[in-house]
Amino acid sequence: MKVRVLYFARLREAVGMDMEEIEFPGDKATIAALLDVLRKRGGIWAKEAGVDSGNRLAVNQQLAGLITALQDGDEVAMFPPVTGG
Repeated sequence: MKVRVLYFARLREAVGMDMEEIEFPGDKATIAALLDVLRKRGGIWAKEAGVDSGNRLAVNQQLAGLITALQDGDEVAMFPPVTGG
């Protein structure tokens, strides 16, 4: 199973890419599993994919939580929280 991960704003600059495809064995995965794959890369990935990073995730343009299931071909967006005044 493959998902496309999109990185936005400060995250795009921090990780040095705007998009990548990540493949999971089998046909089931969750947002938590995706974050675990990213964290295991270490360095900036460990920080930005941490559950306490404050970053938001969306699956197919719908906000998602850690238990959100992923399907083959899903698009996962990862973006920092937006602040305004």
